[in-house]
This record gives sequence, C-alpha cells and structure tokens, in this order.
Amino acid sequence: MAAPGATLNCEDFSMFQEVLKVMRTIDDRIVHALNTTVPTASFKGKVDATQTCKELYESLVEAHSSRERAIKTCIAQTSSMVSQLREERARDNENLSLIKQLRKEQTKLKLMQSELNVEEVVNDRSLKVFIERCRIHYTPPKVQ
Repeated sequence: MAAPGATLNCEDFSMFQEVLKVMRTIDDRIVHALNTTVPTASFKGKVDATQTCKELYESLVEAHSSRERAIKTCIAQTSSMVSQLREERARDNENLSLIKQLRKEQTKLKLMQSELNVEEVVNDRSLKVFIERCRIHYTPPKVQ
C-alpha cells in the first residue's frame, strides 16, 4: 500500500515529508475503505467480512512498518551526517559554512524524529477506527 517505488529522500526534508504523505494514504482513507468493504448488517451475507478485515489489517500493519523503517533509516543517515559534521567542526571551529551545514542537519534530524511521533498518532488513529469497525469480524493478533 506504500507509494509504488517510493523511496524516502533523506537529503531534502520537504521531499521526505511528501513521500511520507503519499505513504500515509492508506491511513487517510481508512474510514472510506472500511465503509466500502465491511458490510452493514443488511449486507452481511454478500461479503466475507472476516477475510476483508484481515486483509485490511495486514495492509495497515505493512504500511506502518514500512514507513517506520523508512523514517528510522533517514534518521540514522542524518544522525551519521551530524556526527561527521561535528567531527569536522571540532577540527575547524572557524569554518562558518561548516557550522551552518551542521545546524541545518541538526534541524532536519529533529524534524525527522518528530515524524516518528506523527507516525504514532496516525497509526493509533487508524487502528482505533479499524477496531471499531472490524472487532466483530476479525481480531488482530497484536492488538490488546
């Protein structure tokens, strides 16, 4: 359910956010997906709600874990860059462009780390809606 061929650009934060936005499409459309796939009482016999809910849950979990992996990969890359720039700054404390670049990377790192918090909120909201609509038909293995 992630964007086809979407890879997170860790260098450019605005592109990083754009790809995450596309990757979060499944969460943004969860209510619609549930409304169109999980039958109401009057249509119960026409659709296998258990299978539908199970497939939707698996798609959600896969989307959540792939986004988390992508974000953590970018955090690791940016963190490594920050460390490298800190070492360079330690050797050349007067280099203003180096100091600017370090600050820029540190800011980007903080923004990426805050995306993990956003991710947690998005995931919780999606799972809450999923459980509300599918709890009768399907109980996911990990949800308490």
